[in-house]
Amino acid sequence: MIIDAHSHVHDPAEAHVRLLDEAGVDRAVLFATRPHPERAGDLAALRREMAVLDKALAGRAGTVEAYRPAWRELDAALAARPERFIGFLSVPLGLGPQETAAIVEQEVIGRGLRGIGELTPPPGGAGLIEPVLRAAADQGRLPVVVHGSAPATAEDLATLAALAHRYGDVPLVVSQLGGHHWIPAIELVRDTPNMYLELSTASVVFAVRLAVKEIPDRTLFGSDAPYGDPVLARALVERVTSPGEVRDRVLGGTIAELIGLG
Repeated sequence: MIIDAHSHVHDPAEAHVRLLDEAGVDRAVLFATRPHPERAGDLAALRREMAVLDKALAGRAGTVEAYRPAWRELDAALAARPERFIGFLSVPLGLGPQETAAIVEQEVIGRGLRGIGELTPPPGGAGLIEPVLRAAADQGRLPVVVHGSAPATAEDLATLAALAHRYGDVPLVVSQLGGHHWIPAIELVRDTPNMYLELSTASVVFAVRLAVKEIPDRTLFGSDAPYGDPVLARALVERVTSPGEVRDRVLGGTIAELIGLG
């Protein structure tokens, strides 16, 4: 089974399904989102959507109520195509351990979702995910996905690795190959057994090749659609791998294990 390990709700959802069909992708991990760049028909509209993204990545608008519209969109997409989408839920950061634990129990476990993410701590704020990791551990090893590209810093990636060591039963996925910090990201994930590296939006082809070579059992194919494209993301993985077990794991086998798909 080919599984895109990183995608966001599209408007409409069927446009996303058509992309998956074109790429020959069976299923996609789906994250809620507040910006919708796929709606933009011109540059001015795209600027408006990206302003929403910038606000999210800066750690603003992090209340539960601010998240609920995106959660409802996720629910609708999952209900429309449950055979194609695998739901993960991003949760607000900075709420404290008890409130975070309650949200994970009610909104992630209560919705029957498979994991948590994509979390977007502000630059220098990766430590804010610790209550989420604690709640994920308490709920039975839920995988947690954290935004790895800008504005995440190299220090943020090191903080994530330290937290992963502290919560060794929780699979912690760094997305977008760590962005510009892909070399330390590969090293940190390689040396931290419960960390995984998702490969979407890589700007350097040999970064993907080296990531798969260094950590073949903990690298994940992802597109970051609608920011990336499933066709191109799959082609890149297949360009730097040979047919066989490693390619199969990267293209779906590893994420299937993490989320309990038989």
